[in-house]
Amino acid sequence: MTSVGTQVPITAIVPILTAIANRQWEQFQELEADFVSQYGVEIWQEVFNFCLKPVLDKDSDRWLLIQWCGEGIISVKNVASV
Repeated sequence: MTSVGTQVPITAIVPILTAIANRQWEQFQELEADFVSQYGVEIWQEVFNFCLKPVLDKDSDRWLLIQWCGEGIISVKNVASV
């Protein structure tokens, strides 16, 4: 069975990746809301978890995490990989 998330056009995904790459949090939030409005939250979760997040470089992934959690975290420290 084909996942519905794999049927989302690349033109809906690329702007989201571009917003992340450009560190444009507000634009990311707008694109996320537009995506959810068009495809639904379940598809967003699937696309984000299995298509977008896995392709993010370490710095972009960390930036996105900080944006989501930043209001509740006073500081975020870099932890070296062992």
